[in-house]
Amino acid sequence: MPVSAGVLRDHLAYTAWASQRLVKAVSQLPPEEIARDFGTSDGSILRTLVHVFAADRIWLARLNGQSPAALVSDADYQRSVLENDWPALYARWFEWARALTDESAQDAIAYSDMRGNPYRQPVWQIVLHVVNHGTHHRGQVSGFLRTLKHAPPPLDLIAYYREQAAAAA
Repeated sequence: MPVSAGVLRDHLAYTAWASQRLVKAVSQLPPEEIARDFGTSDGSILRTLVHVFAADRIWLARLNGQSPAALVSDADYQRSVLENDWPALYARWFEWARALTDESAQDAIAYSDMRGNPYRQPVWQIVLHVVNHGTHHRGQVSGFLRTLKHAPPPLDLIAYYREQAAAAA
């Protein structure tokens, strides 16, 4: 099921849009709410969003032939990282994706996971994984917001498409 470069670029734009909307929504929360432990794998709103940011960063590094040794650093657990560094990371994703062609999207790249296990997968699968991974965790954060009695912003792919269509009209 190969995917075109254009579709991959569109999905990357969607994931950036959705993540930035969610970061904006949580930027209004007091520190105790953003740090509240919900007992999930990443625990809190902040830790979950940092996990997605760090995964986005590591996957781009892998696509660029690098093998980062760590997923996150202590410095990542700051709102400013999510508000400033994450949009800058998405800009690097968009720059990378500009050179993507339908043919290069089929190319397999070799990388190792954080445990050193080697893998080889097509670029298109990695990009779709990045988008799907972000969607999964943004859904968790949306649930956390609802638990805290805050309405999360609409993050559905269809909401993104509708907003894009309205902006183009």
